[in-house]
Amino acid sequence: MDVRIGITHTPKELEVEMPEDADRDTLVKDIEKMLDTGDGVLWLTDRRGRKAAGLAQLAAEHGKRVLVCETDAKGDVTALFEAPPTDFTPREIAPGIWSMSMDTEASLREYLKLHLRIPVVGRIGPLAKAFDFVATAAPGVREILTVGKFCWEVKERHYDLVVVDAPASGHIVSQLAAPQAINDLVKVGLIRGQTDWMLEILSDPRQTGLVAVCTPEEMPVNETIELAARIREETTVQMSAVVVNRVLPELFAQREEEIFEQLRETENEEVLSGRVGGSVVPVLEAARLAVTLRRTRSAHLQHLQAELPLGMPVLLLPYLFARSFGARTTRQVAHALGEELGL
Repeated sequence: MDVRIGITHTPKELEVEMPEDADRDTLVKDIEKMLDTGDGVLWLTDRRGRKAAGLAQLAAEHGKRVLVCETDAKGDVTALFEAPPTDFTPREIAPGIWSMSMDTEASLREYLKLHLRIPVVGRIGPLAKAFDFVATAAPGVREILTVGKFCWEVKERHYDLVVVDAPASGHIVSQLAAPQAINDLVKVGLIRGQTDWMLEILSDPRQTGLVAVCTPEEMPVNETIELAARIREETTVQMSAVVVNRVLPELFAQREEEIFEQLRETENEEVLSGRVGGSVVPVLEAARLAVTLRRTRSAHLQHLQAELPLGMPVLLLPYLFARSFGARTTRQVAHALGEELGL
């Protein structure tokens, strides 16, 4: 199966060959189910939030209510919709799209109010300090507030789809493994009951999926391969797909590449420079650089495909040549994802 997106005349160097039994159809069906039935959460390891924003835009265009969540409160996602930053309280930033930023103290406040019926007014300084002490001593306590908030939104079905702009790959594993870590510490009681339903949501591939986002470069590819292994070994969450971003288009055919190399010969270069009235060296160097980058990234793509679990869908997104990123580029990403998924 040849999976590519938004690229015309893709050269063989950039094609990703997937086995015929690749589970791409399952991925499409799972996402379609989330869009159709309103029952799911997708975690994306997208450092700049562009793919999370694009997926939220795609779902909203299908008439769904979407909550897109930032775990680091940097405001990257809202900027992609040309809206001001949000806080812990969700706010509509585009038609059908709400956004919130994670705040552990606010999440603790909400937890105390919803589950323990403790009215909390103002800051919870002393309690927060006690929580910090416990969180430092017990693994998974701090992360459970983040994961629990998102799972709660899925459980209550306040939105049709919850899209989480997750942290870098080094932190996402500890977050997703937090409910199981708490279960290992607590065997009975209210907290155990709550982590049980969180695990049910996280462990169900029909409700939860992790989408890793990387670029076709050596370090991001290696990090993604390592992440896939850790997710499989340390969590109960299923990795649904890998999105490879910033894939360069084919600029020259093989014959054109050969012509450019011939033009680089000194005699031909001098003649051509004389004809155009200036040096053509920068143009020829740029052509060689474009070919080199494309072929180098092709090798990284092939390595990624070879090391991922058999059948893991790999979706390719084109390089967006833009000076800035906002609502327009978010719609472009949404369109590209929709084309790839056949939605």
